[in-house]
Amino acid sequence: MIERNITPRLRRLAGLYPVVTLAGPRQSGKTTLARAEFGHLPYHSLEDPDTRRFAIEDPRGFLAGCPDGAVLDEIQRAPELVSYLQGIVDDDPTPGRFILTGSQQFELMNRVSQSLAGRTAVLRLLPFTLAEVARLRGAGRPVSLDRTMLTGFYPRIHDRELDPGQALADYFATYVQRDLRQLAAVQDLQRFERFVRLCAGRTGQLLNLSQLGNDAGVSHPTVRAWIDLLQTSHIVHLLPPWFTNSGKRLVKSPKLYFIDVGLACWLLGLRHPEQVERDPLRGALFENVVVIEALKDRFNAGESGDLYFYRDSGGNEVDLLVPDGRRFRAIEIKAGATVNPDYFRGLRAFAAHQPQADGGGCVVYGGEGNQPRSDWPVFSWRCLEAGPPA
Repeated sequence: MIERNITPRLRRLAGLYPVVTLAGPRQSGKTTLARAEFGHLPYHSLEDPDTRRFAIEDPRGFLAGCPDGAVLDEIQRAPELVSYLQGIVDDDPTPGRFILTGSQQFELMNRVSQSLAGRTAVLRLLPFTLAEVARLRGAGRPVSLDRTMLTGFYPRIHDRELDPGQALADYFATYVQRDLRQLAAVQDLQRFERFVRLCAGRTGQLLNLSQLGNDAGVSHPTVRAWIDLLQTSHIVHLLPPWFTNSGKRLVKSPKLYFIDVGLACWLLGLRHPEQVERDPLRGALFENVVVIEALKDRFNAGESGDLYFYRDSGGNEVDLLVPDGRRFRAIEIKAGATVNPDYFRGLRAFAAHQPQADGGGCVVYGGEGNQPRSDWPVFSWRCLEAGPPA
């Protein structure tokens, strides 16, 4: 097992809070990380039917069997336990007693915020970063950008060297057959699957609920409910536009991205790197990679996921704005392997129109070499294998 980028933050918070909650998608590595870092604590998986039944039917008795704490995996399967934990950690607030993991964001966070406010630290673990994959793979084994996007970042695929097409098919089937039945009553699973594939075709685009509903053949309220469901279960991420009070009209719709670009590729029917290379959505898929890398970096540092994009009424756009104090680092994302002067248009417009918010920026592109330009440096995507661009 490689050390995850979030590990130093996890260790620090476990030394300060009696409970640490580790949330994130299924197969993002939560269980592996929790068991590796807190192997001295008993481990209980609430996915196990007998364990879950005991925890639900007799929560006091179940927790009495964990006098020194425990790792409680998939806590949303027995959410009542969180309420009983409150009194236990109030009586003995020893840091690091309980480590909770969960993969259903809304339900888990709702319970935690109600019962454990001030008693737990919350971290969000997403699938591997590019840097984590590079460390696992080892030096001297570079992988092309197209294969990287096709494979995605779920740890299990990399740890066990699985075929990504089969592994992602299994992941999605499990999600539809299992998580959806727990989270919401989706009556027409076939139509929902079509809806998710239509979302993949809109990666990196502004989210138009009406158009998406028309294409999927479902009502506007259903589209909104299904998008919320995809967010809740860590399948998609909506990137909001950045607003200013200057009076300049900005786009209001968010942009749609998938938490794992490999899943987006699979949903689009891409099975080989050559198909990714020729696909008209290749630029959007690369944009997906960089945006979610920035989100992972924020979460791994214990920060919020407050990232934005910029687009004004004149069509000037910056793909990603990353908070840096009271200003923003502006990042333009281009999949092309050759730097084009047009790459700097949005950065130039943002710096000119929003000087009070401009904190510098850069271009991240699909080529191999860096270019230390005077205004906006250009970074190869390979730099992300060592961490976020400076």
